[in-house]
Amino acid sequence: MLTEKRHEIILQLLKEKNSVSVTEIKEATGGSDSTIRRDLTTLDKEGKLSKVFGGAVAIGTAYTVTELSVAQKQKVKQKEKRQIARYAAHLIQEEDCIFLDAGTTTGYMIEYLTEKNVTFVTNAVDHAKRLAIEGFKVILIGGELKGTTEAVVGSQAAISLQKYHFTKGFFGTNGISRRYGYTTPDNNESVIKKTAMEHCHKSFVLADATKFGEITAISFGNLDDAIIITEKKPPKDYRDCNNIIIAD
Repeated sequence: MLTEKRHEIILQLLKEKNSVSVTEIKEATGGSDSTIRRDLTTLDKEGKLSKVFGGAVAIGTAYTVTELSVAQKQKVKQKEKRQIARYAAHLIQEEDCIFLDAGTTTGYMIEYLTEKNVTFVTNAVDHAKRLAIEGFKVILIGGELKGTTEAVVGSQAAISLQKYHFTKGFFGTNGISRRYGYTTPDNNESVIKKTAMEHCHKSFVLADATKFGEITAISFGNLDDAIIITEKKPPKDYRDCNNIIIAD
């Protein structure tokens, strides 16, 4: 099927349903996963739709994405996450004051830390416990505990972050987009991420290559607000970005 015809079908599906999955598009066009994702990227750049995790939504359509639990995330891309985490951990230096975001990839960093004279501030209960056991100075910010991601969120948590000046911050993300930057499905978590990032001298986003081109509901930073650490070359649309590090 010609590219123009696939695009026409995709846009017609969105007109009828407001949102469409990659699977639905494949069934309607007979295209492969990679072909459909390229189509969605092209149409997103042209401003004809918004590419989201697993498909697309019509421009102006509100959408949400269900957040996986920590246990579920730990089963996904373990090798890639460890590769990224190992590289990120080695960027931490003596006397750094670090913000360590909740998440599985940031959590893997703890296994590879070597510099002990570091202060960690985190919104992740499990991260705080593991860091304390390893003998690090660790501060767990207070606030509301979110069950699925085991992260501390809420206005009290955001206020407590405003007094810090972090030398470095390490963040997780659900999606990376040229247009929408770094995104997460949860508004409360986005506030914590955004506040912490604004108080970091240097910010790093840890993301495997599948996160490029994906969008979830809430943005917490622009693409150039952080250095991205990933495990392999990103999609072609992002290879001209000068803020991407390939973990070796």
